[in-house]
Amino acid sequence: MPDRLFTLDDLTVLTQWDTPTICNALEIVAPERRALGFTVEPMVALDPSAAPIIGLARTGTIRAKEAPRQKADMGDWYEYVEKSDLPTVVVLQDLDDRPGFGAFWGEVHSTVHKALGAAGCVTNGSFRDLGAWAKGFQMLGGRVGPSHAHVHLVDYGRPVNVFGMNAAHDDVIHADVHGAVVIPADCVKRLPEAINLMARREKVILDLCASPDFSAAKLREAAARAREIH
Repeated sequence: MPDRLFTLDDLTVLTQWDTPTICNALEIVAPERRALGFTVEPMVALDPSAAPIIGLARTGTIRAKEAPRQKADMGDWYEYVEKSDLPTVVVLQDLDDRPGFGAFWGEVHSTVHKALGAAGCVTNGSFRDLGAWAKGFQMLGGRVGPSHAHVHLVDYGRPVNVFGMNAAHDDVIHADVHGAVVIPADCVKRLPEAINLMARREKVILDLCASPDFSAAKLREAAARAREIH
């Protein structure tokens, strides 16, 4: 078993919070990452109501607009995705000048990758077969499209960029309907405490907003009190 700074339980506990909450907590534990490490373009969620997913990144690149000049072996790719003792999240960068021209993802690949242990995928590419998708396999993609065209896997295991989020092999990925974020390994265990701190600070503001005594002046005072909570 790999020597990691976190366990499966540490990852699983983070699925109780949405991705914006994770991003907020990262601002506390890793302030240098306040403006990096997350997707910055609108994405289409297969199931907007699904719980957040988390797992180790399995990275790859695809093209679909033209017939392949070179492509990776799909058998090797499947083995790459499967080789993990923890859940994975596929992070797939579409390299075409018009990403999503052809869909890599549909009924078959969602079913196969779920069986390989992946919780879902984050991609700037497209997906299809919405009515025949593998149940429980989440997709955050750039668009929905009807054809797979010449789609093929170009490479895998190397760093990728999906809508501004740089991700590398084994990075921890947290994703939901809002988008995705990379969680540094040394931050995983620290996030619950940071989220608790945020909740206690926010409660001061939210409680005042629900009070009949609310005013802008009292809001200023409450904000100052919230900042003093550690």
